[in-house]
Amino acid sequence: MDCANNFFSLIHGHAFEPVLDAVRAAMVKGTAFGMPTESEILLAEMLAARSPRMEQTRFCNSGTEAVLAAIKGARGITGRERIAKFEGCYHGAYDWVEVSLDPTPANWNDKNGDPASVRCNAGTPDSVLRETVVLPYDDPQRCAEILRREGGSLAAVIVDPHASRAGTVPISMETAAVVQEACRRDGIMLIADEVISFRLSYEGASPLFGLEPDLMTTAKIIGGGLPIGSVSGPADRMSVFDHSAGKPKVSMGGTFSANPLSMAAGLASLAHYSRAAVDQMNALGDRLRAELRQGFAKAGVAATVTGMGSLFRLHVGPGAVTGYRSAFANADTAKLLRRIHLAMLDENVLLTPNCSGALSTPMNEAEVLLIADKLIHVVEREFGARPDAAA
Repeated sequence: MDCANNFFSLIHGHAFEPVLDAVRAAMVKGTAFGMPTESEILLAEMLAARSPRMEQTRFCNSGTEAVLAAIKGARGITGRERIAKFEGCYHGAYDWVEVSLDPTPANWNDKNGDPASVRCNAGTPDSVLRETVVLPYDDPQRCAEILRREGGSLAAVIVDPHASRAGTVPISMETAAVVQEACRRDGIMLIADEVISFRLSYEGASPLFGLEPDLMTTAKIIGGGLPIGSVSGPADRMSVFDHSAGKPKVSMGGTFSANPLSMAAGLASLAHYSRAAVDQMNALGDRLRAELRQGFAKAGVAATVTGMGSLFRLHVGPGAVTGYRSAFANADTAKLLRRIHLAMLDENVLLTPNCSGALSTPMNEAEVLLIADKLIHVVEREFGARPDAAA
């Protein structure tokens, strides 16, 4: 049972027949064109029908490309250069959003006790660190203080309302309100990164948290397993990319953007991810997390599971997980999680390397209960083998 599903992009599992049929039908008409196709219009209309915040959409090839374009668009709209992002949150392989992706206790605070701008990869210029403000995911008061201080210089705040790398916990309503207020107050563009979290409701994740983004990025499930990314927003925001009257403020395009095979796969994927399918997936996710929490408690192991909707993540060790720092795995915990990941693979269940996962529509209650049973027993066994591993 694959709970990684190509890092959560296969909402209908592998080789979903409607997607395969759609791609076959599209392929015989041609695999790439240098002009718009009807299928990209249909997919953009399907997104607009799901969310009023997705009035217009431009497609690209990945979530990274979508985030890159959204940030450039926000800079083009505001005339500002700096951005803000949340500590530990992943938004793709782009210099500015990689800042403070994986800080450690040794470097995660600056001299004022705020989250520091920490280089993730070699080659990131110092100027990128200065242009990126880092926010705490689970401290709304500190978040508000930082945004009051820095807001006038920011082009955008990017937020994933259910950040996978920050513990796979939903952002608090208080923090979401702080971000929304700051964006309205200071003219900051709010970018909602829903590359993963779009699956959480029929309309996407933002409405669940009272967010009204200026721009939204999506990918993964909207492509049915083929490469895709998108930037969406109200027409007045998306006009920054409009080239119909000449050179736009911000150019957005690419050789394979809106590839007709990806468009066809995306149409089939979303057509079968109906409100009923979303509700069923969310209910199964609730059941899985409840079974796991009860099982860990009964086994007497210091483990828990976080998540929302069809997404979940295992955490080992005491204490509640509220964000990146409380989810941070020390060396012993990381070794234990690796052992659990491999042990689950021996049980024929594939999780991601940090022991997170997602359900897919072919799964039903029987599969969910089997996943829970296997994970409870694996965790109990590995804790018994290394009782001090989560210390």
